[in-house]
Amino acid sequence: MVKLIVGVLGLQGDFREHLWALQKLQVEAIVVKTVEDLRKVKGLIIPGGESTTIGRLARMTGIADELKKRVSEGMPVYGTCAGMILLAKKIANYPTQYSFSLMDITVERNAYGRQVESFEAALDIPAIGGTFKAIFIRAPKIVECGKDVQILATYDGSPVLVQQDNLLAGSFHPELGEDLRIHQYFLRMVGVKYASVC
Repeated sequence: MVKLIVGVLGLQGDFREHLWALQKLQVEAIVVKTVEDLRKVKGLIIPGGESTTIGRLARMTGIADELKKRVSEGMPVYGTCAGMILLAKKIANYPTQYSFSLMDITVERNAYGRQVESFEAALDIPAIGGTFKAIFIRAPKIVECGKDVQILATYDGSPVLVQQDNLLAGSFHPELGEDLRIHQYFLRMVGVKYASVC
């Protein structure tokens, strides 16, 4: 039986925290830094960090093209914070910035304030079974969603967790807390078994 491996894009950003979350769930996971790495995985997490840097490195390494191909073939991808920016089709306040342009959402970078204005909020997320304490750090805001985008959670009237087919995206950082239910939700999208630690 072939193992289902989950990848965390490791070009820049807080990929280690996502890797640790997956390890806590006893899932086989690797850091993805090359096209060869990407071809080994059945699902991918794109972490928070600097979206311009991650996007530039993804193009330089060839990962961007391979990622688009894999997504078109049905591979699940979860983008958090900068990862959400990279999945978005449009970036409202940086219209010339590169993105993978895979998800029918328009986002605004740093819409919830600077680093010093980071905050936590309790979100109602029925898809994972209730309230989730979300950590927002220089978070992007979703300002527009296409008709095929399902809104899973909102904050102050704006979507902050959305899904479109095999794509999942969120404004906040679940990897920085102890609650792993959103990672578990993504693993169900991938079809990977995980340990129940929450």
